[in-house]
Amino acid sequence: MSGTSSPEAVKKLLENMQSDLRALSLECKKKFPPVKEAAESGIIKVKTIAARNTEILAALKENSSEVVQPFLMGCGTKEPKITQLCLAAIQRLMSHEVVSETAAGNIINMLWQLMENSLEELKLLQTVLVLLTTNTVVHDEALSKAIVLCFRLHFTKDNITNNTAAATVRQVVTVVFERMVAEDERHRDITDQPVLVQGNSNRRSVSTLKPCAKDAYMLFQDLCQLVNADAPYWLVGMTEMTRTFGLELLESVLNDFPQVFLQHQEFSFLLKERVCPLVIKLFSPNIKFRQGSSTSSSPAPVEKPYFPICMRLLRVVSVLIKQFYSLLVTECEIFLSLLVKFLDADKPQWLRAVAVESIHRLCVQPQLLRSFCQSYDMKQHSTKVFRDIVNALGSFIQSLFLVPPTGNPAATNQAGNNNSGGPVSAPANSGMLGIGGGVTLLPAFEYRGTWIPILTVTVQGSAKATYLEMLDKVEPPTIPEGYAMSVAFHCLLDLVRGITSMIEGELGEVETECQTTTTEAVSSPTQSSEQQELQSTSDQMDKEIVSRAVWEEMVNACWCGLLAALSLLLDASTDEAATENILKAELTMAALCGRLGLVTSRDAFITAICKGSLPPHYALTVLNTTTAATLSNKSYSIQGQSVMMISPSSESHQQVVAVGQPLAVQPQGTVMLTSKNIQCMRTLLNLAHCHGAVLGTSWQLVLATLQHLVWILGLKPSSGGALKPGRAVEGPSTVLTTAVMTDLPVISNILSRLFESSQYLDDVSLHHLINALCSLSLEAMDMAYGNNKEPSLFAVAKLLETGLVNMHRIEILWRPLTGHLLEKVCQHPNSRMREWGAEALTSLIKAGLTFNHDPPLSQNQRLQLLLLNPLKEMSNINHPDIRLKQLECVLQILQSQGDSLGPGWPLVLGVMGAIRNDQGESLIRTAFQCLQLVVTDFLPTMPCTCLQIVVDVAGSFGLHNQELNISLTSIGLLWNISDYFFQRGETIEKELNKEEAAQQKQAEEKGVVLNRPFHPAPPFDCLWLCLYAKLGELCVDPRPAVRKSAGQTLFSTIGAHGTLLQHSTWHTVIWKVLFHLLDRVRESSTTADKEKIESGGGNILIHHSRDTAEKQWAETWVLTLAGVARIFNTRRYLLQPLGDFSRAWDVLLDHIQSAALSKNNEVSLAALKSFQEILQIVSPARDSDKPETPPAVNAPVPVLLGPISGPSLNRAFVRTDSIGERLGRYSSSEPPVVTDELEDLNLWWAAWNTWYRIGSESTKPPTTFDKLTFIPSQPFLTALIQIFPALYQHIKTGFNMDDLQKLGVILHSAVSVPISSDASPFILPSYTEAVLTSLQEAVLTALDVLQKAICVGPESMQIMYPAIFDQLLAFVEFSCKPPQYGQLETKHIANAKYNQIQLFAPAEWVALNYVPFAERSLDVVVDLYQKTACHKAVVNEKVLQNIIKTLRVPLSLKYSCPSESTWKLAVSSLLKVLSIGLPVARQHASSGKFDSMWPELANTFEDFLFTKSIPPDNLSIQEFQRNESIDVEVVQLISTEILPYANFIPKEFVGQIMTMLNKGSIHSQSSSFTEAEIDIRLREEFSKMCFETLLQFSFSNKVTTPQEGYISRMALSVLLKRSQDVLHRYIEDERLSGKCPLPRQQVTEIIFVLKAVSTLIDSLKKTKPENVDGNTWAQVIALYPTLVECITCSSSEVCSALKEALVPFKDFMQPPTSKVQNGES
Repeated sequence: MSGTSSPEAVKKLLENMQSDLRALSLECKKKFPPVKEAAESGIIKVKTIAARNTEILAALKENSSEVVQPFLMGCGTKEPKITQLCLAAIQRLMSHEVVSETAAGNIINMLWQLMENSLEELKLLQTVLVLLTTNTVVHDEALSKAIVLCFRLHFTKDNITNNTAAATVRQVVTVVFERMVAEDERHRDITDQPVLVQGNSNRRSVSTLKPCAKDAYMLFQDLCQLVNADAPYWLVGMTEMTRTFGLELLESVLNDFPQVFLQHQEFSFLLKERVCPLVIKLFSPNIKFRQGSSTSSSPAPVEKPYFPICMRLLRVVSVLIKQFYSLLVTECEIFLSLLVKFLDADKPQWLRAVAVESIHRLCVQPQLLRSFCQSYDMKQHSTKVFRDIVNALGSFIQSLFLVPPTGNPAATNQAGNNNSGGPVSAPANSGMLGIGGGVTLLPAFEYRGTWIPILTVTVQGSAKATYLEMLDKVEPPTIPEGYAMSVAFHCLLDLVRGITSMIEGELGEVETECQTTTTEAVSSPTQSSEQQELQSTSDQMDKEIVSRAVWEEMVNACWCGLLAALSLLLDASTDEAATENILKAELTMAALCGRLGLVTSRDAFITAICKGSLPPHYALTVLNTTTAATLSNKSYSIQGQSVMMISPSSESHQQVVAVGQPLAVQPQGTVMLTSKNIQCMRTLLNLAHCHGAVLGTSWQLVLATLQHLVWILGLKPSSGGALKPGRAVEGPSTVLTTAVMTDLPVISNILSRLFESSQYLDDVSLHHLINALCSLSLEAMDMAYGNNKEPSLFAVAKLLETGLVNMHRIEILWRPLTGHLLEKVCQHPNSRMREWGAEALTSLIKAGLTFNHDPPLSQNQRLQLLLLNPLKEMSNINHPDIRLKQLECVLQILQSQGDSLGPGWPLVLGVMGAIRNDQGESLIRTAFQCLQLVVTDFLPTMPCTCLQIVVDVAGSFGLHNQELNISLTSIGLLWNISDYFFQRGETIEKELNKEEAAQQKQAEEKGVVLNRPFHPAPPFDCLWLCLYAKLGELCVDPRPAVRKSAGQTLFSTIGAHGTLLQHSTWHTVIWKVLFHLLDRVRESSTTADKEKIESGGGNILIHHSRDTAEKQWAETWVLTLAGVARIFNTRRYLLQPLGDFSRAWDVLLDHIQSAALSKNNEVSLAALKSFQEILQIVSPARDSDKPETPPAVNAPVPVLLGPISGPSLNRAFVRTDSIGERLGRYSSSEPPVVTDELEDLNLWWAAWNTWYRIGSESTKPPTTFDKLTFIPSQPFLTALIQIFPALYQHIKTGFNMDDLQKLGVILHSAVSVPISSDASPFILPSYTEAVLTSLQEAVLTALDVLQKAICVGPESMQIMYPAIFDQLLAFVEFSCKPPQYGQLETKHIANAKYNQIQLFAPAEWVALNYVPFAERSLDVVVDLYQKTACHKAVVNEKVLQNIIKTLRVPLSLKYSCPSESTWKLAVSSLLKVLSIGLPVARQHASSGKFDSMWPELANTFEDFLFTKSIPPDNLSIQEFQRNESIDVEVVQLISTEILPYANFIPKEFVGQIMTMLNKGSIHSQSSSFTEAEIDIRLREEFSKMCFETLLQFSFSNKVTTPQEGYISRMALSVLLKRSQDVLHRYIEDERLSGKCPLPRQQVTEIIFVLKAVSTLIDSLKKTKPENVDGNTWAQVIALYPTLVECITCSSSEVCSALKEALVPFKDFMQPPTSKVQNGES
């Protein structure tokens, strides 16, 4: 229950009514009795109603006329107090809704009367309002009367009443329409009446309308009448009316109740027929506005109605357009055209301001704008309203800048021409100057000296007007400066925002729904046919084609005007926020055009942003040609005036934030960037970032601009293509303020993000982007030609960035991308440009390979090769910096992707191999690093077919001569590769064979021959052969170190891994690799330069043994020969079965010979070394019987295996495989091949011939001598001779005398070769040590081997003995007579002091100390003779005689021998030989074979025992005695071996011996003593021995001849006589000398005589008495007295000798038995 009908409320109402009535009756008691009565009867009436009825309120309402009557009467009294009381009571009744229609009519009439009497005006208004709002009982005339009452009160003089009445009118009007709306609501559900087409005959009543609707209709119609200054039809009694109020009421109705007009055709009709014509009429400037209504009541106050009316009209128009556009299409066209006109420059400012505000209201309604476009712009003969609005705003803005001089209506023509890009001619107004800089802190637009502040007029997206709301102003307001501009600016922004968001939203729907058409045809009977038509259109609007047409038309209609205005504003803006908004608008438009595919407009907007980014008048061709051309052909017509786009003005009052260089071929000065430029740039970035997909060909514009900006800001590309702030390289440095410095990282970040977002572009857009970048890059390259200035790398960097982010679909852009970088950028003459091209290319390749493709690269070979191909193509570029990048890239690829390259290997290896020798050290070094990495890490992962490429590439690095270490290391790599082949042999072989089969098949299908190096060999062997061939090439490299290393590697490889080769392949190895190499080395060595090389580059000193090219080649020759020989040695079991082994053997021997005979000690020695090596081979045939003996052991002389010591070569040759290994190999699965013994012999004899040639050639003395004469070195000769024993083992069966002769010659010559004095300290022992040189050892060893062989050999061989003796004896002679070497002068140093050797001049030659050698030879002779004395050949060939003859020389020289040991050895040897030989000689006495020997022997004894040489002064007593004992030994031999056999010995010989003994016994007693001789030692023992022997021989033997006896007797008597004399003289001297001792010599002499006497007596006693002559005895006894006389001598020595002499005389003391005379008893 509502508050008014609850029982309490009713009860209260009744009470109140009664009290009101009572009060009334009380008030009127005196003056107005009728009223009093009425009041009282009213009380009764009320009580009655309350008593009788249950529904009290209804009953009250029924009787309301009566109930109200007393109050009405009360009002009629016109008494204020009573009237107020009554009105309050009436209001109470009304609020309880107990007033009937009649009562209401009565009340209104009563109110009217009060009004006319101007009583209680405010109460009246209040009462009317209560009456009309609480219920709907008032209709028709009553209603109209109530409304007129309010209007009348509005026009009273009282201000309060006036305003209250205005408010009441407004409320009442609203109530009327609200009732109608409520009525419609009630009836809507009950029934839908058929719509009757309304005729417009009756304007006063409309029969079809329901009551409330009818009231509303009548009211609205009269409002139109009143505004039009016509008489109202319904509102009877109006006295006056203002248009302004009328328009306000119309506007509020239209605004608040649009549905009334849209749903009721009658009302629509009113709109069309009454409102629109009214508005148009009022707008027309021709109308003379008159105040007041057309009724001629009181005249209106004079006022200027222009502003209030116009402003209200515009408000009405805004509402009409907004709410009823669909009804009033044609009328709206007129309104809009008017609006546009009001913006004209010749209109008053306030008019333009409100017009702009009105337009703003339209601009925030995009759907409305869309309708305009559809209804007008797209219709054929219609005004292009939408376009006009936009253009009008544009020209409005322009006109505000180009403030015209008075009376110039067409100022807009002053706009500049965009085509020129030059400054715009400013209007000639001296009055308008720019406002000073200090003021520009306010946000404002400034252009050509016109400064317009920007005011905050409204919130974005809502049109909150200022002047359209000034309903209280009568005078036109003063518009603040900049207001109109600010509103116009917002119009533009809202327009853009609205359109774009609407279209993009719809576009989005279309794209998502893909034409899901939903038709909702809601055609209610209330809709007119026109609306249905519209509805059906909207059905199709879902269809994309229609929609797209609308969108395109909207954009096409507005873009020119927008662009013109926005560009101008952008240029003029001094406020960052405004700039931001303008840019955002341009950006959204550009994006929208792009989405709709409207290229021209899109490019135009982008160009505008681009131009804004760059400094004014910046010469950027892209901007001045492409779009400017398309734009300048069109001038956009705005209201019939031709308006060109205004180009940016030059005097910008912006803060300069950066100064940089323009990117131009010849930069002139610097350019400045303002903060606005930077802002534009950010917008540009934003555009590209968010809308890249729709940019298409405009990428060119965008990127070109960005490139220039990046350049001016000095951003330089860094890794990955991102741009980082960097310093400009030349010219004035870029100047950046701190403001922009903080911005730079952001900008560079956005730039990067922009290209990152390219991954979201579709393929076509991506291609647009790439093409744009490529052409930009080409431009930058053109600019960089011909100068070294820093080029712009923007495009290249960004190509890289784009490639990197689009890896997932790299195939579609790879070719254009890499093609451009390869063909253009990397080949550019400017190094920075190139460097970046390469950087980009390599980064892309690396990224491409590491990217996780789908399917992965390993399963997508095509893609992998595609990615790697540019890397290979880079090899065609000659710039070293590019190649360096290429190689670094390869290195990184290997490090990261090496395992998965697969089929890409040939490409990668090709890149390394493409480096040429002339390309600089760093390139080669880097390429080589790559190769090293491959060899160390990746051989197992690559296909085996690539291994040969690896070998080739490694080989090619060896041949590079830029950097020695690389060459050497590459040889090391080849070794590693070979090792890898060896370890993985089986797998590689399998794979290669498989591949070979496939290729073979292909070749057969194509009908071509399969061509590869070393073809017949299997593929794995070919791989080895390629490796060997490469190493072979390196072995003849010009650089010695490389040759050495390669040689060692080659032979090591063949040695270590050769077993893997097929047997047949060895043929190729020997002939094509090894011998080919030997030939080349020999040739190079023999032609090498002998000039001295000062240093090895830099300051490396070169050892003197390597200081000429010849010496360096010598080393190579040595190495090569040794290597080949070693292979022949170790692999002979493999080589011999090959058919042409003997030919190979000959070739090898030939090489050895030529090396051995080369005039270089090192080579020749090494050749022999190799010779030795191949001779140590024992043929497997012989070996097979006794595999347990290592093959080398058969060489009998261990010396051979030892190192050869010498000055240049003091290291042992390392054997590559141990003997055990070789044996193992023989006994393994391969059975030893039994070679034909005969063939084997041929090989050895070939070797012997070679040996002989080497020996005879090398030892032959040269004919002439000068400084350069080549004389073979000792180590060489030693080695040469050392070879013989081994060789001899193999040829001994056929070795004959001729061969022996040849050998002898060589041995003799070899020993004769002198040594150079500078080598002598190393070879010669100091003279004190009797040591043999190794050469002499070797010679003796050779002879020893020979004689041993003869010893065990057949009879036929024994005839060689004498020859051997001859040879040895020849050597023995050297002890006293060193051999001559040709004509060479030599110094003999047998007795030279060691330290003197060093003083010799270096060129001199020193003959060796042959003494030890001769002595050793002598020993050998003795040994040999002891063994062979009885051999027939030895006997026949007079060997003994030769020996004696030879020994005679040193024996006769004795102390004059070069070495004392010589004669001593000679003596002992003679004694030994004779002890064996004499019996043989006696045995063969009869044959006469020894006849000639005896005289020789006698002479020898004679020469030795009585030598002409004097012992040296420093000989000690002991020495002398030792030497004497040797003489004694000789005499003993004579006494034991010769004299006893005198019968078998020639008589002359015996005679000679006797003479000698005799001579010896008395030798020292010659009387001819001189002072000089006195000091000669007396050989007492010797004399004694001779004496004894002589005596023994004389007495003991039967004297066969008288002569002999005579000799002995003579000898004795002479001896005794001399003794007598000596004794006498001694006694005499002693007596004379007195106390003085006698001279030592004399004492010695007397002692000797005394000893001789005692010896003689002893001898005589021992001899048979019959053999002693009597005279002898007599002489002996005669001595006695003399002896006795000596007793007095003072010398003790003499005394002791005297005793000894006297003692034997005791035997004479007995009397003799008989006399003996003359020796006969």
